[in-house]
Parts: sequence; C-alpha cells; structure tokens
Amino acid sequence: MSHTRRSASPHRRPALPRFLPTLAWASFVANVGIIATGGAVRLTGSGLGCPTWPLCTPESLVPTEEMGIHGIIEFGNRTLTGVLGILAILVFLLVWRLRRERRDLFVLAAVVLVGIVAQAVVGGITVLTALNPIIVGFHYVASVVLVCVTAAFLGRMREQPGPRERVVPPGFAILTHVNSLVLAVTVFVGVLTTGAGPHSGDAAVGRNGFDAVWLSHVHAWPGYILTALTLSLLIWAAIRRLRPLAWLGALLFIVAVQVVVGIYQARNGLPPFAVGVHMVLASLAAAAQTLVILRLKRNASATATN
Repeated sequence: MSHTRRSASPHRRPALPRFLPTLAWASFVANVGIIATGGAVRLTGSGLGCPTWPLCTPESLVPTEEMGIHGIIEFGNRTLTGVLGILAILVFLLVWRLRRERRDLFVLAAVVLVGIVAQAVVGGITVLTALNPIIVGFHYVASVVLVCVTAAFLGRMREQPGPRERVVPPGFAILTHVNSLVLAVTVFVGVLTTGAGPHSGDAAVGRNGFDAVWLSHVHAWPGYILTALTLSLLIWAAIRRLRPLAWLGALLFIVAVQVVVGIYQARNGLPPFAVGVHMVLASLAAAAQTLVILRLKRNASATATN
C-alpha cells in the first residue's frame, strides 16, 4: 500500500510527445555534425568559399559553378545550419505544452533555439571579417556549448521533473566540477592553438600571433590533467558504485582517444583529418562531462523510494 502511495508522486514524469526523443537525438547529432562540417570548411581552405553573407555571392544564394568545390563545402555547412534551426523549432514546439510540468526541458529547448539563431549571425560575422581567428574560435566554442545543451536535454528527458538532491559525496561533486574547469581550459587553449596553426580556412587569412608550437605543449598539460582526474573519478565511482559511473567511463574513453589523436597530429604535421577528429572529440568530451554533472543529482522523490 505504501509503495502505491510513493509511486503516485506529484513529480511523476508526464508523458513526452511521441517524436520528441527522436528529434532531440537528431538535434544532438546535427550539432555535433556541424562541428565536423565546420571543421571541413576550415581544413579544406573553404572558409571563404562563399565570400558574402547571407548570400553565397552578391548575386546568388547558392554557389556558382565557377566557385568550385570550396563553394560547395562552405554552402553545405550553411545548409546544415538551416537543418539545425528546423530541428530546434520542432523540439521547442513539442515541449511547449509541457512548459509548466517540464520547465527544465522547455528552458533547454529555448536556449538551443536562440543559440542556433545567434550562431548563424556569428557565422555571418566570421565571413564578413574574413575569418578572423578570434571570431572563428568563438564560433567553435559556441557550437561546443550547444552540443552540451542538447546533451543535457537528452539527459533530463530521461528523468523525472521536480526537486533534485545530490547523491554523491561532497568531495566527489567538487572534484567533478574541477574536472569541468580543466576540460574548459583544455578546449580554450586548443582553440588558441588552432588559431595560431596553419589551418586558417583560406590561404590569405592571418593567424592570432601566438607561437603554435609553444601553445601545442601548453595545450597538452591540461589534457593530461584531465585524463588523470577523470580516471580518479572513475575509480572512486566504481568503488562506491556512484551514479555517474557509466558516463565517466565514456568520458575517459573519449579523452584517452583524444590524447592519442593529439599526439599523432602533433608528430605528423597536423594532418587535416586528424585535426577535424580532434575538434569533434572535444565536443563529445564536453557532452559526456555534462551528463556526468547531471548525474551528480537525482529527483528527490525517486531517491526516497530507493
């Protein structure tokens, strides 16, 4: 009888719209995908394949035959932005009727929608400033943030609404947030390193003025610290059987592959494909860390019944 009462919690998860999980996953994958296509634009020297914005040329929305493959690559990246916008609108509309019961999902969906619109504008500024490395770096970081928000949406979508409480030791929670800070520093220094390196998006584009070789070594330091901290958290979670264990395993795997790719690209003259993989893996690491943070807490009523 008492179990029946606990199950009838006021925070029972309302039924989600039928297509919401599919569209939410599509939004996450597309946001990761646009990092890959954006990397392709830069790494193939197609950054000014469409030299104007919002049109591809002053006279045409789409690339002309004379623009060749660079115009196609750049326009393809712009087209994917439109797909992101459509997916964000659909997700937002589906959670609109749940905006009171699932305010968390509504806010996350709104952030993604506004963020994609803002990213389209930043993309235009990137072209109009002739691929200024600072603007390009900001464009990438903003895309990583959107990947994290879409990952958070997927994580929260699987859980009940209502008050949440921490379900890990205080020290574990603190170390997890330190891990987030180290990851952020790693990505930031990586952006500076890329902005100093040879892959500018166009042969005529200047770099940010930093020493790329020196920065590549500085970039490695927080990367190694991130690996050690993640391993420590994984061992702690395994011993105590803590809730973030599975996502910590995923994070450690991504970070370990990232270290290997980083070493490979540094020793082989920064091959474009390896650099592109490195960019995508950084976004996946940030997404996994986001889900680790979410699993530091749990719905209070769910905790009470376990």
